[in-house]
Amino acid sequence: MAAATTAALAAADSPPAMPQAGGPTARRDFYWLRSFLAGGIAGCCAKTTVAPLDRVKVLLQAHNHHYKHLGMTAVICTYPLDMVRVRLAFQVKGEHTYTGIIHAFKTIYTKEGGFLGFYRGLMPTLLGMAPYAGVSFFTFGTLKSVGLSHAPTLLGRPSSDNPNVLVLKTHINLLCGGFAGAIAQTISYPFDVTRRRMQLGTVLPEFEKCLTMRETMKYVYGQHGIRKGLYRGLSLNYIRCIPSQAVAFTTYELMKQFFHLN
Repeated sequence: MAAATTAALAAADSPPAMPQAGGPTARRDFYWLRSFLAGGIAGCCAKTTVAPLDRVKVLLQAHNHHYKHLGMTAVICTYPLDMVRVRLAFQVKGEHTYTGIIHAFKTIYTKEGGFLGFYRGLMPTLLGMAPYAGVSFFTFGTLKSVGLSHAPTLLGRPSSDNPNVLVLKTHINLLCGGFAGAIAQTISYPFDVTRRRMQLGTVLPEFEKCLTMRETMKYVYGQHGIRKGLYRGLSLNYIRCIPSQAVAFTTYELMKQFFHLN
């Protein structure tokens, strides 16, 4: 969900207003491309920052016994890759079901229903994207607006590409982005747990009880409850999502200035 959110950053802002008479017009050229690049760079930076924690989160969400003591278009197109990544991340020493990426693709395709086998858990993914992205953007936007309105000198500074526009200082951007990510993740986390469970499929012994989103949520809640089931691994995920969203929003705000989008 974080990746989908950062990918959508480019669409979050509307094009700038028409320049004043005599002002440069080049800044408006290829606005969509520069905005796309800003969002893409932000997403890459955020993902690189937290990539190692992704594997531990998968192990926690699926209740891997080795770790039991540890406390829309873009998504559809890349979902098979995420499926294989999760399967490989779940493997631990001595329990390798797949020898590599190609073997994982072949095994899932031949043993789990062909092409549709790569889309287990897609429904909770799509349903979880709306609250995650919505809450994340709303929280960050609200914090930014309120902060610049009530304490512009303390929290803000003139944008490097447009002195008439105030932007948050870098450390304030990091704080607001991290807080927005934490709130959004808390609300959408049960969908994330459900998705991972469904993605693991036949790797788990109870996979026949987790064929649909409703069955998976019911099983996880019935067996493990809310805190140790639907929200298992949330504390670790805070360590992952807070810096991820902090870096994503901050990088995007900086890239907006670099590409003259303010």
